[in-house]
Amino acid sequence: MTARSNEVAAYLAALQHPFKPGVERLRAAILAANDEITERVKWNAPSFCYADVDRATFRLQPGDRLQLVLHRGATKRGDGADFHFEDPFGLLEWVATDRAVITFRDLDDVAANEAAVVDTVIRWMRA
Repeated sequence: MTARSNEVAAYLAALQHPFKPGVERLRAAILAANDEITERVKWNAPSFCYADVDRATFRLQPGDRLQLVLHRGATKRGDGADFHFEDPFGLLEWVATDRAVITFRDLDDVAANEAAVVDTVIRWMRA
């Protein structure tokens, strides 16, 4: 069974964004890494789900960068004080106690960090 969504494929086919190749690259790598991860369009961007809960969503605006927001679903779960997550690659910018952002400056940045991003996303999904 494939986790790829026709909805996301159609969204990406119509997407005009300077980081589109990076989005497509990370999408393929993340979905290939764990068959329990699914995807859909959420907040007008591709979003990855684990156990049917959105956990990582691309942020495509403004268009001068690409970000992947790691979160714990669409609604806040408590104050996040009990949530702990290790960031051995130093990729995460914490914007709340249970929400972090990975920012890519350019497509070379996406390529250089692909393996670390996939590892981080897989661990985040299970956290």
